Amino acid sequence: MSEISAGNRTGAGADDGGGDAGYDVAVIGYGPTGVTAANLLGATGLRVVVLERDAEIYSRARAISTDEEVMRIWQRIGLADRLKQDMLADRPLDFVDARGRAFLSAHPTPRGHGHPPQMFLYQPALEQVLRDGVDRHPNVEVWLRHECLRLRQDADGVELTVVGTADDSVRRVRARYVIAADGGSSLTRAQLNVGYEGRTYEDRWVVIDTRMLKPWPDHDRLRFRCDPARPAVDCPTPLGHHRWEFPILPGDDERHLTTDGAIHAMVSRYGIDPDQIEILRATVYSHHVRFAARFRVGRVFLAGDAAHAMPPWIGQGMAAGVRDVANLSWKLDAVLRGELPESVLDSYEAERKPHVKEVTRRAVFVGRIITDRRPAVTRVRDAVLPLLNRVPGVAGRLQDSHWIPVAHYADGFLARPRTKSSGITFGRRASGAGTSRTGPAGTGAAHTGAAHTGAAHTGAAHTGAAHTGASRTRASRTTAPGHQIPQPWVTAPDGSRVRLDDVLGGRWLLLHGALPTPQPEWERAGVPSLTVLPAGSSPAEGAVVDSDGVLRTWLTRHRATTLALRPDAYVYAAAPAGTTLPPPPEGLTLTPRTNTASTPPVTTPTPASPASSALPTSPDSSSSPAAQGTP
Repeated sequence: MSEISAGNRTGAGADDGGGDAGYDVAVIGYGPTGVTAANLLGATGLRVVVLERDAEIYSRARAISTDEEVMRIWQRIGLADRLKQDMLADRPLDFVDARGRAFLSAHPTPRGHGHPPQMFLYQPALEQVLRDGVDRHPNVEVWLRHECLRLRQDADGVELTVVGTADDSVRRVRARYVIAADGGSSLTRAQLNVGYEGRTYEDRWVVIDTRMLKPWPDHDRLRFRCDPARPAVDCPTPLGHHRWEFPILPGDDERHLTTDGAIHAMVSRYGIDPDQIEILRATVYSHHVRFAARFRVGRVFLAGDAAHAMPPWIGQGMAAGVRDVANLSWKLDAVLRGELPESVLDSYEAERKPHVKEVTRRAVFVGRIITDRRPAVTRVRDAVLPLLNRVPGVAGRLQDSHWIPVAHYADGFLARPRTKSSGITFGRRASGAGTSRTGPAGTGAAHTGAAHTGAAHTGAAHTGAAHTGASRTRASRTTAPGHQIPQPWVTAPDGSRVRLDDVLGGRWLLLHGALPTPQPEWERAGVPSLTVLPAGSSPAEGAVVDSDGVLRTWLTRHRATTLALRPDAYVYAAAPAGTTLPPPPEGLTLTPRTNTASTPPVTTPTPASPASSALPTSPDSSSSPAAQGTP
């Protein structure tokens, strides 16, 4: 890739004045979080510029695994099946004691997202595939060896002062919004004077990336070696690699521990001879638990490590950043197109921060099991956990690797967010309500400066109670809102077997589990409908057949017949049979989309007309269900 990969200037929101002034979104940082954002935003047709200070992909493998929900996000950008070609799926996991005996074993159990529940990866290869995906979008410009040194916000957008690190050139660009995915040492976060609260652990770890020359028994099992003398992580990685991690103990010489001789001495304890591996690199890392005080400052949003950092024990650091931009990107797109008011962007922090804090809490807990070096404590651990592993109910929770909490976004849209930034100004849609590309009136001062106090949004009418009304009361028996629906394989209108999201198309949608109940407010907003037919039904236009019975079972369990789905497949609202949904978000009015070449077209109905769904064709829809983890 050249240092500046320039596309055309026809994306939504392009500035007719030319120059560098017309970007909808600037993405700072081009690691896994930034490159995922570039793919998601590029597929919408928005005009995007990506700024990355380095010339090449970072060569050190940091993340080593991901999960099915993240693969579902990458499916939305058409890259999941290609990425999985370079991954190892469904490998067992053992916690072993000092003598190498497993005192706890686990095997990933699918949660219904349509992909294997856990996959090991080699991060440089993964990032290359994601960057190649961005190249599909002519509306995305990638500026390598460029660093943003200053941000200045005003009522209309953000001015970025950008320095070319190759030639010290200085350029100024403007964007409506900025996603800062520039890592744990984020310069953007520092410029915004946002605190990064938490702690850094005293223990430092040497992380060793090797190439496997000769395989050894069970080389493809993940082992947490819980030896109080020196704990270790012994992890398979794809493409012929293997990963070890060892703590640097008191009295160790840190520089010596990264030498080939020291590394061979440490791995020899596990029967690995020098002729079985080639040491590629060894790096020392510290583990952090940190959260940005705010994820949003005006028009700038922190994502990934710039917003939070966690220990690596459950493999969720990279995944959390991918979830961040998946949550944020569709909201930015909707606001820039005038489909939703600007205040919806407050729900980003309200939804993501509580979830990432809970994920971090669990990562810390698992880390304590692995790294405890007190002999008395480890003896109890090694004796008690095997006993718990035999207790019905407890055993299932320990063995199925469901340690990663499921995101549940019950707040954000339908209640005042748990954040100091502002309330959500969503309520029953007023007649004729609408917004412009730049957001509704009244957002002004709260979004123009370095601080985002939210004063313009905190009125009592918007605290999350006034908008619930009778409709929400009637629908209160359902438990579906805030959950992401599963993604089974379904039969599409043309008779093909595809993953559900390839039919949903990443848009607002009404999903009916029975004879549709009219939803006039949603239909006036232009939201299309899709009916879920029971297994054995014939394919039909505007419907999918729930061939495996997964969707209809889920609807029954959550006491819902009609769902209003957000573009990320989370349930915005739900209703039992024969009742109407709560109203859509204030100002929701869908607009026709101009799709980029790599994004399949979808059919949106004219307002006030429930319509059928066209089936998008996706690079991920033709793969074998068995190979991809049928739920």
